[in-house]
Amino acid sequence: MFVAWTTTSSRDDADRLARGAIECCLAACAQVEGPITSFYRWEGRLESATEFRVCFKCLPVCVKELEKWVLANHPYGTPEWIAVRAEAVGEKYLSWAQSSSTSAPFTESKNP
Repeated sequence: MFVAWTTTSSRDDADRLARGAIECCLAACAQVEGPITSFYRWEGRLESATEFRVCFKCLPVCVKELEKWVLANHPYGTPEWIAVRAEAVGEKYLSWAQSSSTSAPFTESKNP
């Protein structure tokens, strides 16, 4: 299983990405957190922004398609995308995730 995340500047965008990934069966679960405050350098300047984090739980077979879908539907020109392999996953949760994220075909959509 993978855990992946991105951030957006609005709750609506975060909810749209979370819902769309589930509707496309690319993730078993998507959680929206925030608001959070991000600090970063952009074009040589220190910046801060209020953002919302979307955390996805997905199967290895879905992680590349999920990345492609999130990046295609993300409002940022340079969106954060980080995906890491989970070292341990409960057997019952993994079984649920397998049945939840592979039951429908992937459909590409700009507006989920």
